[in-house]
Amino acid sequence: MELSYMDLREQICDVCHKMWQLGWVAANDGNVSVKLEDGTFLATPTGISKSFITPEKLVHIDKTGAVLDALEGFRPSSEIKMHLRCYEEREDVGAVLHAHPPVATGYAVANKPLDEYSMIETVIAIGSIPVTPYGTPSTYEVPEAIAPYLGEHDVVLLQNHGALAVGSDVLTAYYRMETLELFAKISLNAHLLGGAVEIPRDKIEQLISMRGAYGVTGKHPGYKKYS
Repeated sequence: MELSYMDLREQICDVCHKMWQLGWVAANDGNVSVKLEDGTFLATPTGISKSFITPEKLVHIDKTGAVLDALEGFRPSSEIKMHLRCYEEREDVGAVLHAHPPVATGYAVANKPLDEYSMIETVIAIGSIPVTPYGTPSTYEVPEAIAPYLGEHDVVLLQNHGALAVGSDVLTAYYRMETLELFAKISLNAHLLGGAVEIPRDKIEQLISMRGAYGVTGKHPGYKKYS
């Protein structure tokens, strides 16, 4: 069932609160945006903890990031450039979520991609997760760094920064970030136990082929590894 405009605002806030409760963001970290039917966007405002976001605090912006409607003094994060590039590159993207989930971000700051095909659910849902090149926050360096990866990936690690997930809607983007962080935790534990054992390639291809039956949307890199 399609959400009403106000229900969508509430859903964005629910996702923001969950991000904070899970410890994926601290202080004013992280940002969320959703594309509306008319091609404009709702986005979280800058300078506010995700634990304090309420529906009326979300800002309504156009495709350039200009504010169309917002409470006085409220504006989107300067990282909205990264969000808008995702929508520009991918017509199927309806929501973008950026956060700093601690274990996944540990891989990002260590410049280590999560490219082992060792967890069945992760293979099906998102495949390998690359680390995109370093970009200075709030600049166009970040959109330029992520753009080459968006054609095949719904989830990426941002070098020395955090993680980014896209989806057809805000819950899908949130679930992908949740899958990323769980996989990062499992991968780290496997490393402590001597290293993950990868699934055989023919089984990987079988798992990827099951995406359609499960109704998984978005992009997938297939059997691809990053050094």
